[in-house]
Amino acid sequence: MNRSLFLLAAGAVALGAAAPSLVEPWTPQGVSSDQFESHPAFDPLTGDLYFVRSRPDFTGWRILVSHCGPSGWTPPAPPPFAGDGQEADPWFTPDGRRLYFISSRSTDGVSRKDLDLWRIDRDGNGRWGTPQRLPPTVNSTANEWFPRLSADGWLYFGSGRPGGQGGTDIWRAREGADGAWRLENLGPAVNSAKGEFEALPSPDGQSLLVQSDDGYFETHKTPGGWSARTMAPAAVNANGSEIGMTASPSGRSLLFARDTKGPLSGEFFVWRRGGHEAWPPRCPRR
Repeated sequence: MNRSLFLLAAGAVALGAAAPSLVEPWTPQGVSSDQFESHPAFDPLTGDLYFVRSRPDFTGWRILVSHCGPSGWTPPAPPPFAGDGQEADPWFTPDGRRLYFISSRSTDGVSRKDLDLWRIDRDGNGRWGTPQRLPPTVNSTANEWFPRLSADGWLYFGSGRPGGQGGTDIWRAREGADGAWRLENLGPAVNSAKGEFEALPSPDGQSLLVQSDDGYFETHKTPGGWSARTMAPAAVNANGSEIGMTASPSGRSLLFARDTKGPLSGEFFVWRRGGHEAWPPRCPRR
């Protein structure tokens, strides 16, 4: 597979180069509403759609799930593991056996204000277990955002903790065989004095698509560290509200949310590069 998730098919060009590009709304009936929908995640085992719904001003985040039924997407409902706080940013491992998310739910009887990184596993029958808050090495007293596990074993996420480049930064953590976690800041090539919040890694962990105060940009690993930023096309960075990017299995299409600044508030958009593919999944299935 190509070095970057965000390239076209083999031999094609990277972000910012001259290539076919199309952004179009994705507003499935039953999912799209007058609220703010964002952060979609398709369950690899069931095909269910997990996403975040919040108020039009992008507050009050809750994770919802919709099933693909004979008549289309079912009315969204909270997943069985929903907690009592704000929850967002769901992401499945490719095998569908683990889900990462962020939550401010109460833990050990303590009501929390900051968002932490959580994960939950399925058993052999597909039933969800008990959500687990990641340890203090990974979480902090600041907000953590957008956990995304790369194939190389690193968990990428945003955090407002001290020790970064100034604002919210992109960090990564890795769990060792002994259960201890190693933590790294991605440094000044990726992070700035402004805010970098969400990092979507390529399958091999060699590139990132990063959502920041300046819009979406891409960066790659090089022998000397992370490369200089390459900004995503204006078709994606339309008004600075774009958030919650996820990729199709091929990497040729990406789904994200944008505040339309109109009566429908936040809506999903698909960014297609290098031609059309049948994604997001059709519902009802035909």
